[in-house]
Amino acid sequence: MLVSHLDKSGTQNHLKGVPKSREEKATLQGKKIGILIESDFYEHEIWYYHYRFAEEGAEAHLLTRLWGQQSITFKGHEYHAPLDCNESFENIDDDELNTYAAIIVPSAFVSDRLRYTEDVNKLPPATGFIKQAFANQNILKGIICHGMWLVAPVPELVRGRHVTCHNNLHGDVVNMGAIYTDEDVVVDGDLVTGRTGAHCHLFAKKIIEMLASS
Repeated sequence: MLVSHLDKSGTQNHLKGVPKSREEKATLQGKKIGILIESDFYEHEIWYYHYRFAEEGAEAHLLTRLWGQQSITFKGHEYHAPLDCNESFENIDDDELNTYAAIIVPSAFVSDRLRYTEDVNKLPPATGFIKQAFANQNILKGIICHGMWLVAPVPELVRGRHVTCHNNLHGDVVNMGAIYTDEDVVVDGDLVTGRTGAHCHLFAKKIIEMLASS
């Protein structure tokens, strides 16, 4: 499951969308949402996505760099809670990427860990993946809190666009040429940004609203 320790029945890496109830129709039924993941993730944020997106019928997939392994168990930042991931973004081509309705870069140190590159003359694989997602305007991009770190090597993706971020990254986004906006959630076309991981409920709400109307 998306957060493995919440359900001991299996270790699948995605949570299939299920309706809220028999009386309520799920608004995102059949839609896929990719969430980048690494160690030092903010547990409350990922747990919230785990339940909230499923509540709307969406299928959420955790994506990471697997380094040639079948799966990796990451640990959270606050409680060191374990989380299993067995899907990689490294070999996702444009056709497969097009099956996703949204790609999310979460808060905490996920993006800092994922922006590692063995060769500084080449883009980090995760940054390359985000660049690939930005090239498809049909995919909603969500970046929250410190997630903007992952965009640093490709500032052209956010240059001239309205964004918000953690206060600690204000200087970073200004240097990227983005237009910092002092709000908890900011929408600029196919880009949704959130201030901090603690605002994940507002961030997810906006993403759900936008996907439901698309």
